[in-house]
Amino acid sequence: MNTPVCYQINLQEDFGGGEVYTRFLTVALAELGWDSVLFVNRRAGFWSCLAPAGARLEPVSDYAEIERRLEGARPLVLTHTVPPPQDAARIAERASLCGMLHMPLYDRLPQGLPHYHLLFGVSQHVIASARSRGLTNLHAEPLYGVADLAPRAVGASGAIRETSCYDWDRRKFRDLLLGAIAPLAQLLHRPREYRREPGLALGIVSRITPIKQFPVMFEVLSKIVARHPRVRLEVFGSGGFASVRDFKRALAPIRGQVRFWGQQSDVAAIYPQLDYVLSGLPEKEALGLNLIEAQLCDTPVLAVNAPPFTETVAHGQTGYLFDDPRSDAGASFDALLARIVGGATRPRPSLASAHLEKFSRAAFSGRLRRVLAAALAVR
Repeated sequence: MNTPVCYQINLQEDFGGGEVYTRFLTVALAELGWDSVLFVNRRAGFWSCLAPAGARLEPVSDYAEIERRLEGARPLVLTHTVPPPQDAARIAERASLCGMLHMPLYDRLPQGLPHYHLLFGVSQHVIASARSRGLTNLHAEPLYGVADLAPRAVGASGAIRETSCYDWDRRKFRDLLLGAIAPLAQLLHRPREYRREPGLALGIVSRITPIKQFPVMFEVLSKIVARHPRVRLEVFGSGGFASVRDFKRALAPIRGQVRFWGQQSDVAAIYPQLDYVLSGLPEKEALGLNLIEAQLCDTPVLAVNAPPFTETVAHGQTGYLFDDPRSDAGASFDALLARIVGGATRPRPSLASAHLEKFSRAAFSGRLRRVLAAALAVR
């Protein structure tokens, strides 16, 4: 009997949560007896380190090239990035076209999605957003995710050393110029190695992107954190020039309490160094893989009391939920931070076994098995 093949498509140029998701989904496919062919963007060099062993990596330039490489009658195609509508329509004519929804759709609707045979959301929050936009080609059960803590680069040593917090967009003249100057500036600046400082360590372990809305969030929270000088904010992640600039402006009231460490390739080394991991704002988030990772490392989390975080955080057991600071000027976060600084019991996520089981590899494999059965049924 021939081994079934899943053709995955992820044409993102930049590394983020969707690419981590693609990796652990590929691993789960192999464990379920599937081969994977992974079509990736030629300009995305990180896949040579990120792709799991056994996956067939196929760098491509466009969707037409993907169509030419599909083999067999009605192959199963699973996308992580959405093709333009004309490409989606052509692929759907000759393949079973299914897709992962890695983002909520309340303020966006890629026009290729109506051509799909079936769509899989990573959370109920994402599924609800897709329904609100009139999509009906949805699998009802969210796939959620797992904590993939394997190193994301060759040679990751477990040491946390400062790197640039900027992702330079080589298509923009400003970024091209600044990106050329940055290495020269780094020659004059010796990268720091992370050492915990006294006080409470709040961590952000995330890409610094508009989706997270960190500038909006910290326009409020900076004033609150400033009242607690022993609270430290440790930022592990990078982003575009404007995103980082706006975030730093919002952090101005607590500049002396913040350290930026840039993107790190070994996140498993980071979480145990932190007292709590803090999320961004919720509505543009799909899942919050960083919160799942932290909880599986026994580090509690702080998040806004709204989907999708209400799906991934067990309040009082794996962390604390607080009211959206835009709605109460940060009063709920202020009260929570005062309790934490005052010695409130720190949750132990490892004790919340029933909650964490939802994000285990076994549970994910079970959901993926049902997803594959649904995909095969529409071929």
